[in-house]
Amino acid sequence: RQFMEQQMEKVLQDAMRKLDTLYEEDSMKREAFKTDYGDFLPVDIWPGLINPPLRFETAQVNGTEKVPDISKSVIQQAIHRVEGKHNFYLASSRIAEKTIPYETSPSTTTMVQAAGGPLQPQPQEQFGSSSEKDAAAAIVPDHAVVYDRSLARRVQRKIDWFLIPIMWFGYGLVYYDKAILGSAVLFGMTQDLQLRVVVDPSTTPPITSTQRLSWATSMFYFGMLAGLYPLTFLLQRFNIGRVLCGIVILWGLICMLTAAVNNWQGLFAQRFFLGFVESIIPTGFMCIVSGYYTQEEQALRQSWWFSSTGAWTIIGGALNYGFAQITGGSLRRWQYIYLLAGALTVGFGCVCFWIPNSAVDAWFLTEEERVVAVERLRKGQTGVRCQMLKKEQLREALLDIKIWLVFFMMAAAYTVNGAVSGFGPLIVSTFGYTTLESILIQFPLGGIVFVFVLLTGYFSSRVRNINLILLILCCLPVIAGCAMIWKSEWYPRAPTPVAGYTIIGFFGPVVFLIINIGMANVAGATKKSFTAAAIFVAYCVGNIVGPQLIKTQTLDRHYPELWLGLIICYCIVIILAISLYLHLRTENKKRDRLPWNEAERDKMAFRDLTDKENPYFRYVL
Repeated sequence: RQFMEQQMEKVLQDAMRKLDTLYEEDSMKREAFKTDYGDFLPVDIWPGLINPPLRFETAQVNGTEKVPDISKSVIQQAIHRVEGKHNFYLASSRIAEKTIPYETSPSTTTMVQAAGGPLQPQPQEQFGSSSEKDAAAAIVPDHAVVYDRSLARRVQRKIDWFLIPIMWFGYGLVYYDKAILGSAVLFGMTQDLQLRVVVDPSTTPPITSTQRLSWATSMFYFGMLAGLYPLTFLLQRFNIGRVLCGIVILWGLICMLTAAVNNWQGLFAQRFFLGFVESIIPTGFMCIVSGYYTQEEQALRQSWWFSSTGAWTIIGGALNYGFAQITGGSLRRWQYIYLLAGALTVGFGCVCFWIPNSAVDAWFLTEEERVVAVERLRKGQTGVRCQMLKKEQLREALLDIKIWLVFFMMAAAYTVNGAVSGFGPLIVSTFGYTTLESILIQFPLGGIVFVFVLLTGYFSSRVRNINLILLILCCLPVIAGCAMIWKSEWYPRAPTPVAGYTIIGFFGPVVFLIINIGMANVAGATKKSFTAAAIFVAYCVGNIVGPQLIKTQTLDRHYPELWLGLIICYCIVIILAISLYLHLRTENKKRDRLPWNEAERDKMAFRDLTDKENPYFRYVL
């Protein structure tokens, strides 16, 4: 009983604070209105021009006093709220406070009580059903809510400390899982699974083809292509944590089953299904970041989790170097690598169970902190989360030129990764280095990716509209590195091709900036999901094309198709980046010329509008 009384007192005090805030906001807006229009408005049109605003108060209800009857529809709504089907603010019938507004259906009204007066129904503004709105509409009103900046910083830190380590570790596993194929081929996988085929035994040494290895690398991305859209929309439609948990555990099990594969056909099948389930991770993380952070904050946060590609190049390389020391046991060394990666992934899947659906129901935040977490996103107009799939948003995304520009930029930029992740150690070994040395030489490349992804993320969050400029600058070292590898001499332990191989690690910040630009410049839950999936469809296309550019028959000419193809791709990225910059700048100038209404902008923030539907949305360059 004492606990319940304390809880009721807490709710009562919270309601009083909210009503005081509403009264102050009402008074300020009345004064502003009178200043602007009061001299021209007849008093009989609006008596409130000279009357003070009504002050709503909470009222303690004793057990002997008559309490207004509560309709059956209100009770049903309370039951729905308890079951988690709808979000309503509902006052208790006999125990304490009167009253907090709650979200209503078209057939109901909100009950509020004026000081000294009876309960009065206040019609709620309707904008479709609650399921069509953003989830944020359940806990914040249509107008902006004033909040303490120190509290907002605390909320931001709590979100960072919960989400970023999970996403950093998870995406690191995605990259490690793909990249270990490159090390596994050095540990005997090519011979064990017949991935290298002799095409001309008459020469000394015989000419061999690694085309099967190229297709094993590409098959992973065919699986990703198949899984991206269905799993991304599954993630939008249902609870994020529960969906991620189940699929990530399945991913870990499939990864461990690689150790049971005994021929190249089995490896092809395993790689396809591995790519299918892994496709949910990058798109899921991109949508999570866009649902918790403002446009200004997204660049730095996207860089934090994406930097794991570089860090796990180093961590994975160190683990693989350790496995290379194994000389006994009943399994091959490459089988141990996959068993470890799968076990780590299963553990990560269990952690995913605790990822909340959105900031609206983030269990690691208090009720007050959740409101602030949502309210912070109002200015950017990107929304939080809506679980209804909307055909009109899909149609708009398909016809949006900026999404297509981002798509082709991503496809061109990620051809490098297709070659490096699957063939990196094998390429380095052709420079005259041993198997173990080839693994260690991946460390500088990983360091470049890690450091410069974080640096570009930092500068993007500190300097406005610098994303596309940084992207173009980061393309230049990649082009230079490809030229250095192609045109230098490949004598034993040659330094120039190794230096060139290291600086192509700048592809990491290029790809990160494309992801950030793509996700920061769309609004609407369905459109964001579509864009995230489109970016990683392009990612798959680049990764499929990259390995096919490696022809072992052209080794004596330093793989000319590969390096020339990559140089052309990055020139295309630069051209597309310039086009996207001009397009977005033009759109922002058009919107800046439109009339500005602060109250209307606040109302539009959480109606799950797309960037094209919302005139107050501004694009990030």
